[in-house]
Amino acid sequence: MSSVDTTPADTDGLVTIFRRVLETDDVAADSDFFLLGGDSLIATRVLSAVARTYGVELSFEDFVLAPTPAGLVELIAAAG
Repeated sequence: MSSVDTTPADTDGLVTIFRRVLETDDVAADSDFFLLGGDSLIATRVLSAVARTYGVELSFEDFVLAPTPAGLVELIAAAG
């Protein structure tokens, strides 16, 4: 039995992940992770949280192409 929660991704869930890893409440659905001060090392924490929470493995390249909570929701939905 898997411990992965495969709940469909939603923008609020991704905003929460961004807020946690960036340690800021100043995150909206269209906030760019890198413009908020995120870097490649912190991005791995987002990708890990996405994999644990939604059961979807995204690449760093995926994240660079869609660095917002809304963008990641679309990628997760397409991968699922």
